[in-house]
Amino acid sequence: MAEPTAAELEALRAPLTRYCYRLLGSAADTDDAVQETLIRAAARADRYDPARGRLTTWVHRIATNICIDMLRGAKRRALAMDLVPAFDGGELGPPLPADRWVEPMPDRRLFDADDPGDAAVERETIRLAFIALLQRLAPRQRAVLVLRDVLAFSAKESAWILDATVPSVNSALQRARAALQAERPEPTDILEPEDPEQRRLLGRYVAAFESHDLAEMTAVLREDVIASMPPFLWWLRGGELVADLTTSSEACAGDRLVPTAINGSPGFGQYRPDEAGCLRPFALVLVEPRAGRIARLTTFLGREDRFAEFSLPETLER
Repeated sequence: MAEPTAAELEALRAPLTRYCYRLLGSAADTDDAVQETLIRAAARADRYDPARGRLTTWVHRIATNICIDMLRGAKRRALAMDLVPAFDGGELGPPLPADRWVEPMPDRRLFDADDPGDAAVERETIRLAFIALLQRLAPRQRAVLVLRDVLAFSAKESAWILDATVPSVNSALQRARAALQAERPEPTDILEPEDPEQRRLLGRYVAAFESHDLAEMTAVLREDVIASMPPFLWWLRGGELVADLTTSSEACAGDRLVPTAINGSPGFGQYRPDEAGCLRPFALVLVEPRAGRIARLTTFLGREDRFAEFSLPETLER
């Protein structure tokens, strides 16, 4: 019986990342879970029996156990809209700890660049709102739904991964589907970097943001746009309100936006001038268009150390 090689196990790092992120909702926890999975798989390589199933099935069983262990006793990660009503004035309040928030991930870690068809199918299942929705499910239900409906493992394979029976897996899947269906987020426009209409919309947004153009910002936002700013329990709804806040803040004077891709949607690195005038990383901004206008803006503060992960430069020239 041939043991899996180090190269064969390493080839599973990317699919394991996509799996663990959906279960955990955290970039750092995902990295820890994937690394621990590969370490355990290498240490137990002599136990792998290809007659019982595919290597990927065996490794996903290890990853599932690790993720479920990590989720025991952990607080549910969420978005601000899941936790409090819309902001109506007053103070922002203190930021919540990092382990309370669903975290962003760069597209390059979530899609197989060599298979654009699969990327299009999977895109809705790594949207930030969908990842947050998954966190409402019990960990085993979460795993069943991702294994069956996203990664296309069979019921038999999923049952073996979860050390369960096929009927119990099918029952858990039906409950998970029903729970998600009631609150599944509306689909957003697929990220199409070469689409001239989408490029024009994003260009208008950048120009309006950088020039503090209230009328233009109002025009590119949907009337029901939602804006939030993790790690604060703060979110707004309404095009005019969000446009006014986005363009009137003196704190944003001189800020610049550089495009990237976040969770299957357009995104930006926001840079802010320091005391010496050098433009340095300030925030990651996720922009979700729907029907040709912007439906959601999520500004992730305190993510300066992750800019390189999103292929964003350390500094900008003015």
